[in-house]
Amino acid sequence: MGIVTEAYQQRIAAGGLEPDPAQLAILPEFDRIAEGLAATGERRGLSSLFHRKPEPVPGLYLWGGVGRGKSMLMDLFHEVAGGPHSRRVHFHAFMQEVQAGLHEARKTHVDDAILPVAKGIADSLRLLCLDEMQISDIADAMIVGRLFQNLLDAGVTVVTTSNRHPDDLYKDGLNRALFLPFIELMKERLSVRELASPRDYRQNRLAGEEVYFTPADATARAAVDAIWTDLTHGETHALVLHVKGRRVEISAFAHGMARATFFDLCGRPLGPADYLALAQAVRLLILEEIPRLSSDNYNQARRFVTLVDALYEAKVRLIATAADVPEKLYMEGEGVFEFERTASRLREMQSADWGAS
Repeated sequence: MGIVTEAYQQRIAAGGLEPDPAQLAILPEFDRIAEGLAATGERRGLSSLFHRKPEPVPGLYLWGGVGRGKSMLMDLFHEVAGGPHSRRVHFHAFMQEVQAGLHEARKTHVDDAILPVAKGIADSLRLLCLDEMQISDIADAMIVGRLFQNLLDAGVTVVTTSNRHPDDLYKDGLNRALFLPFIELMKERLSVRELASPRDYRQNRLAGEEVYFTPADATARAAVDAIWTDLTHGETHALVLHVKGRRVEISAFAHGMARATFFDLCGRPLGPADYLALAQAVRLLILEEIPRLSSDNYNQARRFVTLVDALYEAKVRLIATAADVPEKLYMEGEGVFEFERTASRLREMQSADWGAS
């Protein structure tokens, strides 16, 4: 039994996990990588005598539906197989660091800014674990191919999770033809496996739980704080979306879940493209402090309607705190009639199985 499988079984025995056949079927891949890294680590000293790098250990591209346990398995793998030369990071955060590194490299007037950035990463890491790979930004799409080619050629083992098969990354994106070599690189250099569990553990965790809190008072905030901590285990960072040359930042993001206030998303001059980008990037949104709506805040109300439509069409799970129940949020002024559909959607999105299909 490999060390990752053993750690998984120990968690089951301790009551922290339930056995899942689909997860068990993936564990040999993690064991293979862990054993390969251990073996090449032992040979590194001898290899360096002859100025030869150890053979790179092929990594893993693990994809599947939301809430199937991809991140949990990768975290377990990193916990038992990682070391001082390994790193686990969310893909969006990693790419923001890369973009910042490229910006600094260009200040030196280097011919190819990707080379020093890739070398800096490869010099410090043997194992790179990336959670939630998703390409929605043209800037990222144009650099990931050469960046990862350099990392893999330098012997870095990459393990990544994604909600999409490699063939569906950056689907319908601008200049996608330039991105296709990266897809082929992932399929050629990483083992591509689907975590095909029928169970959505994130959905199950919310099943039967209240997801719409009114009024938006201290009690509601405490309830939402508890849900957020339970879902994210306290890990959070910013999500930056690049939409038509603009930056849209969500300050709290983790594992495909985001948290923001009504003012963050509807008090700023955002539009349909921004909300569509957000709906594509997250599978669960906590939206807090939805106020009563009227002609006094008509522009904010219209943005809220557009946001709810984007979330609804993308089947994004919504948890909200609001001044009143959906039907009483918008009681007077222009747009009352149109808001009836939004109220109906907000009701539907409270159902226990919302987003499961």
